[in-house]
Amino acid sequence: MSTPSLRFLGATDTVTGSRYLIETATTRVAVDCGLYQGFRALRDRNRQPFPVDASSIDAAIVTHAHLDHTGYLPALVKQGFGGRIHATSGTTALAGLVLADSGRLQEEEAEHHARHGTSKHEVPQPLYTEEDAQDAIARFTKHEFDEAFTVGDVRVTFVPAGHILGASQLRIEVDGVRLHFTGDLGRPDDPLMRPPRGLEATDVLVTEATYGDRIHPHVDATAALGEIVRRVCGRGGVVVIPAFAIGRAETILLHLSRLHGAGQIPDVPIYLNSPMAVDASEIYAQHPEEHRLSRDDFAAMYRLAHLVHSVDESKALNARKGPMIIISASGMIEGGRVLHHVQAFGPDPKNAIVLTGYQSGGTRGARLQHGERTLRIFGEDVPINAEVDSLEMMSAHADADQIVDWMRRAPAAPRQTFVTHAEPEGADALRLLVAHDLGWRIRSPQLGETVPLTA
Repeated sequence: MSTPSLRFLGATDTVTGSRYLIETATTRVAVDCGLYQGFRALRDRNRQPFPVDASSIDAAIVTHAHLDHTGYLPALVKQGFGGRIHATSGTTALAGLVLADSGRLQEEEAEHHARHGTSKHEVPQPLYTEEDAQDAIARFTKHEFDEAFTVGDVRVTFVPAGHILGASQLRIEVDGVRLHFTGDLGRPDDPLMRPPRGLEATDVLVTEATYGDRIHPHVDATAALGEIVRRVCGRGGVVVIPAFAIGRAETILLHLSRLHGAGQIPDVPIYLNSPMAVDASEIYAQHPEEHRLSRDDFAAMYRLAHLVHSVDESKALNARKGPMIIISASGMIEGGRVLHHVQAFGPDPKNAIVLTGYQSGGTRGARLQHGERTLRIFGEDVPINAEVDSLEMMSAHADADQIVDWMRRAPAAPRQTFVTHAEPEGADALRLLVAHDLGWRIRSPQLGETVPLTA
């Protein structure tokens, strides 16, 4: 019998493209299957065939619904994967929104390039279509937290991770070896989600390190957002907030509703221009056990905002004058309706663009965060004269100290810890911190590396 193993197929040198593979003598299981985002060299990896025959994979297990963890699933199905995709109830519901939207946007982008001749390919093709995404969505099987199930000789349990609705850590048992994936680990002080479950004894730990080299500012996010809104709206400007439709849009609305209820921001129109965020809010309302929001919170948040549904309504916003606030996806300004708003309002210095979380390298959001003031949008160089603000304290990821504190409470040190889902600086910073403070064996794996899982 061959020794069970873990292969690192993504997220080893970047915060995106989370992909792992567990192999035993009889079973092959994918853990997360995400899209690479950001730099072109990374995005090109999405076009490469999966490293193993997709039809040989028995099942996929996903930690949560964000695209960098689920977005490659339709491509895997397209390549011949025929197994089930296992996820929590919340993740299953949200992934249905996320994957369908991803396929639709990819079709639209390919059509745009074909129409304007802006692709290096004679006939640009999407990585997958909305129909392909629906094929993947049909393969999801829902599980509750703490409900163990098996795929061949691999035993899996979903454990709450915080972060977003449905997000889970994974406890996996393979041939007597205990393996633990953090997924994206939430914050203990997140205003929206409940804290992540503590780490139990494990042999091998695979941890994210998105903020491995950073500590969240000890600044009140509600107060910081209120200050920006008062300043920009006071001069008649438009506050454009690029926001992840899943999780971040809800958090921003929560802050704004509290500010409005306390009379700390002016009574200006607030638009939520993300159909996915509107749909996601209904899913959050169905899972009150996972988050901190009450029925009154939901009522206040969605009473405050004008919900934009149609494309025509979205376009009409760009012809309006300030003061007003527009919340729109995507959070890194890489696609969706927010591109049109940045194009429309970015050139005017009385407006503001407010970044509210991690910006992956190579994205428009990261370029703005690093001081660039021209963005290429729809084939046009758009000057960004608007004020640019970055509220990193709104991130839904645990920072370096919070990850180490979470590890410190484990009953025993893992035999080996692997750092993934981080830029090289973040991964190395967390590695050094854990080795110094906890004395654990910890390192960053190489892309494609295989490690044995021996008891």
